[in-house]
Amino acid sequence: MPTRFEKIAFAYERNAAHITLKNPPLNVIDILMMEELLTAIREAEQRPEINAIIFKGEGKCFSAGVDIAIHTPEKIQEMLSKFHAVILAIARSPKISIANVHGNCLGGGAELAMVCDVVYTTNDATWGFPEIKLACYPPVACAALAALVGQKRATELIVTGDTFTGRDAARMGLATACGTHGELEQKTAELLAKLAKLSAAALAVTKKAIYTWDGLHLDKGIARAEKIYLEELMKTEDVKEGVAAWIEKREPKWKGR
Repeated sequence: MPTRFEKIAFAYERNAAHITLKNPPLNVIDILMMEELLTAIREAEQRPEINAIIFKGEGKCFSAGVDIAIHTPEKIQEMLSKFHAVILAIARSPKISIANVHGNCLGGGAELAMVCDVVYTTNDATWGFPEIKLACYPPVACAALAALVGQKRATELIVTGDTFTGRDAARMGLATACGTHGELEQKTAELLAKLAKLSAAALAVTKKAIYTWDGLHLDKGIARAEKIYLEELMKTEDVKEGVAAWIEKREPKWKGR
């Protein structure tokens, strides 16, 4: 019997599994969604006829990121552990992962998209890693963004938290291609048609051979970023102020400690 999901939609179509983030209005990634994403990825991996997993967002955006309300001392360790399990599952999956991005693609949403093998984005999508504005940082981006866009640009994007367009994302190498909704659907269909003619076994081992994250020891990079997050960042007064200010919809008052 198929697994039932609340925060994602999951379906198969020919040689692809479709995973749609479904938490309106902004498809915020909460702990339940993380658990469901991991389950869906594992289920797709059990089907030999499936050689691709497509991630997209329902409604007006891909995802505005991880739920800020769970950035608390009581929940942060569980959140980081479960979110990073999803990231590593995508990176290690033998299936080709494809992200179709539109609207907001921010924070954890951008991290989820960036670790996919192929990323198609609309020209006007809004990308960014705004965690620094809450006195936080994006652990996955800290570990892996430089491999995609270069160290200097990655540093700038992370320490400023500035947003940028889908067109910019494609230009800097964060996305494979950009275009209109229709063009992205066409590109995805064309890619799936090409993959359908190929050996799923060969694709799996080829992905393992060329995958950038393995060479960078993504798991070790994320583990280090997570350790610093929990042992140093979460002990600052500013991170508590940043989250509180966001919840209370006011400007934060930083103390620098």
